[in-house]
Amino acid sequence: MPTYEYHCDKCGTDFEEFQKMTDPPLSDCPICKNEQCVHRLISGGAGLIFKGSGFYITDYRSSDYKKAAEAEKNSVSSSTTSKKKESKTEKKESKTKTPAKA
Repeated sequence: MPTYEYHCDKCGTDFEEFQKMTDPPLSDCPICKNEQCVHRLISGGAGLIFKGSGFYITDYRSSDYKKAAEAEKNSVSSSTTSKKKESKTEKKESKTKTPAKA
Protein backbone atom coordinates (compact mmCIF):
# COMPACT_ATOMS: atom_id res chain seq x y z
CA MET A 1 0.00 0.00 0.00
CA PRO A 2 1.43 3.37 -0.97
CA THR A 3 1.81 6.46 1.17
CA TYR A 4 0.21 9.54 -0.38
CA GLU A 5 1.14 13.15 0.33
CA TYR A 6 -1.60 15.73 0.85
CA HIS A 7 -1.74 19.51 1.29
CA CYS A 8 -4.44 21.53 3.04
CA ASP A 9 -5.28 24.83 1.32
CA LYS A 10 -6.84 26.32 4.49
CA CYS A 11 -4.16 25.73 7.12
CA GLY A 12 -1.18 24.99 4.82
CA THR A 13 -0.42 21.67 6.46
CA ASP A 14 1.36 18.94 4.49
CA PHE A 15 0.73 15.40 5.68
CA GLU A 16 1.01 11.81 4.53
CA GLU A 17 -1.66 9.14 4.51
CA PHE A 18 -1.14 5.40 4.14
CA GLN A 19 -3.96 4.22 1.83
CA LYS A 20 -4.89 1.48 -0.57
CA MET A 21 -4.60 2.36 -4.24
CA THR A 22 -8.34 1.80 -4.61
CA ASP A 23 -9.25 4.23 -1.79
CA PRO A 24 -10.59 7.62 -2.91
CA PRO A 25 -8.38 10.67 -2.22
CA LEU A 26 -8.94 12.47 1.07
CA SER A 27 -10.90 15.71 0.96
CA ASP A 28 -11.09 16.69 4.65
CA CYS A 29 -8.09 17.98 6.64
CA PRO A 30 -7.39 15.94 9.80
CA ILE A 31 -5.63 18.96 11.41
CA CYS A 32 -8.00 21.89 10.92
CA LYS A 33 -11.11 19.73 10.31
CA ASN A 34 -12.22 21.80 7.28
CA GLU A 35 -13.98 19.96 4.49
CA GLN A 36 -13.07 19.91 0.80
CA CYS A 37 -9.76 21.76 1.32
CA VAL A 38 -7.24 18.93 0.85
CA HIS A 39 -5.65 17.85 -2.41
CA ARG A 40 -3.20 15.06 -3.17
CA LEU A 41 0.33 16.09 -4.14
CA ILE A 42 2.30 14.44 -6.89
CA SER A 43 5.48 13.01 -5.43
CA GLY A 44 8.46 11.10 -6.72
CA GLY A 45 7.81 8.27 -4.32
CA ALA A 46 10.36 6.05 -2.68
CA GLY A 47 10.98 3.85 -5.69
CA LEU A 48 10.77 0.11 -5.78
CA ILE A 49 12.02 -1.59 -2.64
CA PHE A 50 12.65 -5.34 -2.55
CA LYS A 51 12.43 -6.92 0.87
CA GLY A 52 14.00 -10.25 1.63
CA SER A 53 17.16 -12.07 0.72
CA GLY A 54 18.31 -12.62 -2.83
CA PHE A 55 17.84 -9.15 -4.28
CA TYR A 56 21.00 -7.32 -5.27
CA ILE A 57 21.55 -4.07 -7.17
CA THR A 58 23.73 -5.90 -9.70
CA ASP A 59 21.09 -8.52 -10.57
CA TYR A 60 19.52 -6.41 -13.31
CA ARG A 61 22.52 -4.74 -14.94
CA SER A 62 22.41 -4.01 -18.67
CA SER A 63 24.22 -6.32 -21.06
CA ASP A 64 26.59 -3.49 -22.12
CA TYR A 65 27.63 -2.99 -18.50
CA LYS A 66 28.22 -6.73 -18.04
CA LYS A 67 30.34 -6.92 -21.23
CA ALA A 68 32.48 -3.94 -20.16
CA ALA A 69 32.97 -5.39 -16.67
CA GLU A 70 33.95 -8.76 -18.11
CA ALA A 71 36.44 -7.14 -20.52
CA GLU A 72 37.98 -5.15 -17.68
CA LYS A 73 38.18 -8.25 -15.51
CA ASN A 74 39.91 -10.19 -18.30
CA SER A 75 42.43 -7.41 -18.99
CA VAL A 76 43.33 -7.15 -15.31
CA SER A 77 43.72 -10.92 -14.90
CA SER A 78 45.82 -11.26 -18.08
CA SER A 79 48.19 -8.47 -17.00
CA THR A 80 48.66 -10.09 -13.58
CA THR A 81 49.28 -13.48 -15.19
CA SER A 82 51.95 -12.04 -17.49
CA LYS A 83 53.65 -10.31 -14.53
CA LYS A 84 53.75 -13.61 -12.63
CA LYS A 85 55.30 -15.36 -15.64
CA GLU A 86 57.96 -12.63 -15.96
CA SER A 87 58.88 -12.84 -12.30
CA LYS A 88 59.18 -16.67 -12.49
CA THR A 89 61.45 -16.34 -15.54
CA GLU A 90 63.64 -13.81 -13.72
CA LYS A 91 63.94 -16.15 -10.71
CA LYS A 92 64.98 -19.06 -12.93
CA GLU A 93 67.63 -16.92 -14.67
CA SER A 94 69.08 -15.73 -11.37
CA LYS A 95 69.29 -19.32 -10.06
CA THR A 96 71.10 -20.58 -13.19
CA LYS A 97 73.83 -17.95 -12.94
CA THR A 98 76.71 -19.09 -10.78
CA PRO A 99 78.77 -16.54 -8.92
CA ALA A 100 82.37 -16.16 -10.05
CA LYS A 101 84.97 -17.38 -7.58
CA ALA A 102 87.79 -15.06 -6.74
